[in-house]
Amino acid sequence: QVQLVESGGGLVQAGGSLRLSCAASGRISSTYAMGWFRQAPGKEREFVARITWSAGSTYYADLVKDRVTISRDNAKNTVLLQMNMLKPEDAAVYYCAADQFGRTGAQRMRASNYVYWGQGTQVTVSS
Repeated sequence: QVQLVESGGGLVQAGGSLRLSCAASGRISSTYAMGWFRQAPGKEREFVARITWSAGSTYYADLVKDRVTISRDNAKNTVLLQMNMLKPEDAAVYYCAADQFGRTGAQRMRASNYVYWGQGTQVTVSS
């Protein structure tokens, strides 16, 4: 089992920045990559970014790739999501998730490929 705990959410003005953190514990060695997803009220959960533990290879959703950076600290078993130039439409609950396998293409964005999930952290962006 892998436990994921997100933190760093909050209220920010449009144009501001936030850094989300995901602390992983448990059988982290069973995971290959980590992802961030978000879900706004009434909307489906959507992919934001992904990073592999070993090589640090990253993959971003087109919507956010110019404003978001995902990184990992293997020593601390932590994955970070730096979000800049936030917009009101970025408001959502942000979830950290772990995938056990390597993926290619659009498979990296599929929520169903991630087996472990955190509880989420709320991001609110005021206009």
